[in-house]
Amino acid sequence: MIKSKSDNIYKFIMLTLLILACVIIVLPYVWMISNSFKSTKETLTDPNHLIPRNFTLKGYKDVLFDSPFLKWFLNSSFIALIVVTVVLFSSSLVGYIFSKYNFKLKGLLFMVLLATMMVPAQTTMVPSFLLISKLGLYDTLWAVIVPTCISAFGIYLCKQFCDEIPRELMESAKLDGAGDFTVFFRIALPQIRPAIGALAIFTFLECWNDYLHPLLYLSSTDQMTLPLALSYFSTAHSSNLSATMAASALIMIPSAIVFIIFQKQFIKGIAMTGMK
Repeated sequence: MIKSKSDNIYKFIMLTLLILACVIIVLPYVWMISNSFKSTKETLTDPNHLIPRNFTLKGYKDVLFDSPFLKWFLNSSFIALIVVTVVLFSSSLVGYIFSKYNFKLKGLLFMVLLATMMVPAQTTMVPSFLLISKLGLYDTLWAVIVPTCISAFGIYLCKQFCDEIPRELMESAKLDGAGDFTVFFRIALPQIRPAIGALAIFTFLECWNDYLHPLLYLSSTDQMTLPLALSYFSTAHSSNLSATMAASALIMIPSAIVFIIFQKQFIKGIAMTGMK
């Protein structure tokens, strides 16, 4: 009886802490969505009131109809689609090669690859900017795409999963006449699907919410991405907080959809990575 009572108290305390943590995490998003339905005046005078006193859609109207939001959305979507596709393919292929093939300087190359993950991104801003300028890509979407197409973390993650694939399975496929690419696409990829799902979410969120690279490489309004374009609604003399909150709420929708699609693979990938 005493043990059962202590277990119930422990569960109650843990549940209370989890609910408190969820409230702390969710509250800023609720506040943002609430302010997107307020006027800028009401947001400034009564920011802590979650339920709008004067419900308005002016913020969403300013974003969707009075600004090039659709152009920015297409820019971000194009960048995210290209980067996610290239990162998933390159990470899975290179990780598979590092895991299952032996070649000269393999260990050294992998150590150099891991070392790049330890270098702060700020230290490479100037060389990256000069390289993009020399290639003639400045103020184009490709200036944002090219530096982010290879992921050292993605290669490492896929290699760890490929290490668990039995070599006997691959050798039996080769005995049946399968080539190297057939083994990769039909044997290896299905086995590392959880890693690919997790990597897809990480890469999309990083790319979709990226502010630094577009700030460095893009200057014209037409080439802006969504995170960078939020500054469009704020100037030195005025700030349309209602439109800013509405744009922020709209930006969250694709991220939520991607997470829902890859949720099972993401959770499985994180769980299996923890087991490793």
